[in-house]
Amino acid sequence: MQIHSKLPEVGTTIFTVMSSLAVEHNAVNLGQGFPDFMMNEDLIALVNDAMKKGFNQYVHMNGLPLLRERLAEKVEKLYQTKINYDTQITVTPGGTYAIFTALTTVLQPGDEVIVFEPAYDSYIPNIEINGAKPVLISLKYPDYSIPWEEVKAKVNERTRMIMINSPHNPTGAVLNENDIIQLRNIVADTNIIILSDEVYEHLIFDDIQHQSILRYPDLLERSFVCFSFGKTYHCTGWKLGYCISSAEMMKEYRKVHQFNCFTCDTPKQVALAEYIKNKEAYLSLGSFIQKKRDFFRELMKTTPFKLIPSHGSYFECYSYSHFSNEDDKTLAIRLTKEYGIATIPVSAFYKHATDNKVLRFCFAKKEGTLEKAVAKLKHLH
Repeated sequence: MQIHSKLPEVGTTIFTVMSSLAVEHNAVNLGQGFPDFMMNEDLIALVNDAMKKGFNQYVHMNGLPLLRERLAEKVEKLYQTKINYDTQITVTPGGTYAIFTALTTVLQPGDEVIVFEPAYDSYIPNIEINGAKPVLISLKYPDYSIPWEEVKAKVNERTRMIMINSPHNPTGAVLNENDIIQLRNIVADTNIIILSDEVYEHLIFDDIQHQSILRYPDLLERSFVCFSFGKTYHCTGWKLGYCISSAEMMKEYRKVHQFNCFTCDTPKQVALAEYIKNKEAYLSLGSFIQKKRDFFRELMKTTPFKLIPSHGSYFECYSYSHFSNEDDKTLAIRLTKEYGIATIPVSAFYKHATDNKVLRFCFAKKEGTLEKAVAKLKHLH
C-alpha cells in the first residue's frame, strides 16, 4: 500500500529525538518545554472531586459553559475587552490543536501565510497540510525582533494570514506596542487574518506588559487567539487550551472543531472552572518562573555560553560561536551523549535549518535539576 505523503519533508520532531537521546544517555532534559515540579495539589483535588461527583461524560462541544464564562470574566479584567463566552470561546485539546484548527478553518490552496522564524515546529507543517504556502521571514538576530519593512514588502493579494507568537517560542522575545502599531497598519483595509499564539500569556518577565491581541478589539475581529491551560497551571500533559475569536470567525472554527475532537476532557474543565477563581495562581506565574530564569542565568555564567536574553516563556537561548564551530544540532547531540544534558538546537525551528549557533534551554525546572545540568556544562570544551 502506497500513500502519497502530505508532508513529504517532515520526519520525527527534534523534541522527540532529543528527549529519546536524553533517556538513552540518562541526561538532564532541558530540551522539551515541560516543568519537572508538581502542579498545584488543590487543582488535582478538584479534578478528583469532579470525577467522584459524576462529571465523566461528554461536556458541551464548545467547552463547559461555566469555564467559558469565567474565561470571559478573566479577559475583561486583564485586558478590558468584553468577550461573549457563548459565541467567542472554544475549549480545545491543547494550544497546538487550537492553532491547527484555526489554520484549517480559513486556509485554501494557494493562500499565503507569513511566518516568523525561528517558529514553533507545528506552524509550517500545519500550513502546508492545508495546501497553503508559508512565507518565511527571519526574525532579526540576536534580539529576534520582527523586521516590519520586510513584512510590508511580502504582503500581497494572496496573503491570507500573519502568525505571531508572544512570548515567543523558542527565543523568549516579546512583542511591544510598536509591533502592534505596525501590525495594525499592515492589516488595515485588507482581508488578512491574524493568528496569535499566546500560550505563554502569563509567563512574561521584567515587568513587561503582555501585548495580547485581546487588548485590541479592532484586531480581535480578524484574529484567532490561542491559549494553553497546561502552560498556565504546570500541567502540560493535560493537553487543554482554548481559542478566542470574533463570533463570526468562531462559528466557522467550530465547524472544523466538531468533526475533529468534538469535545474535551470533562472533569478537568469542571476543575478549572473552579480553580480559575484563584487569580493569584496565574497573576503570580510570571514572577515565579522569572526567579527560575534568573537562577539559571546565574548558573550559566560559569559556562562558556553567551546569553541571549529571554523576556518570557519557559526558555532562554545561548550562543556558542565564540568557542565552537560545530553546527547546533551536532553540539546538542554531543552535549547529550558526552555531558549528560539535553537541549534543543534552534536551527530546528527554521524550515531550512538556519544555524546561528544557538541552543535553547528550558529553565522551568526545579533548582536542583538546573544545578545538576549546569554543573555538567562547566567542563565543556
